[in-house]
Amino acid sequence: MTDTEPPMADPEQWNEFMQSMNQQFAESLEQNVEAQASFVESWVEAVEESTDPQQFEEGAEGYANAYTTWMDASQRAYERSMDLASGEDVQPEEFRDIWLSAANEAFKDVTDTTAFAAATGKTVEEALEYRQEIDEMADETLHNLGFATKNDVQEVGERLIELERRQHAVEKKLDTVIEHLEGGDEE
Repeated sequence: MTDTEPPMADPEQWNEFMQSMNQQFAESLEQNVEAQASFVESWVEAVEESTDPQQFEEGAEGYANAYTTWMDASQRAYERSMDLASGEDVQPEEFRDIWLSAANEAFKDVTDTTAFAAATGKTVEEALEYRQEIDEMADETLHNLGFATKNDVQEVGERLIELERRQHAVEKKLDTVIEHLEGGDEE
């Protein structure tokens, strides 16, 4: 007998095995519920701040679908646990696959909503505003320390390009004057 096979012969070992299985399942379910609760709290906060009521309603529907997906996965995992307890050969990968599939489906249920898009858009907008503020503070600090900033270097580059353009224009005019003067000496 291996560690993964249920001890069928000894009732005491069987009870211990079943108790262990029940405890693991209960802990797993509790962790799942805690993760769901945490997700719901953060999701509601983000969506309420960044969506209108219609988007919020659609987002709530997406979350409800995700919740259903998780509960279905819990039921399938429980059923496979009972199959294992009854002596059926259940591979550990089946449990992994149940939860990975559920996670993918639940993620899709939530992220395919306009509420998620609005919340994500708001987050990206806030991140870009924050980055702009940081860039401005960095530029100001570098200026105060006497260092050139990216904008300073770009400005110098633009001025050099303008000087080159003017130089080429002057060279063309000079070439025209020289040609005219040389052409005038031959007459």
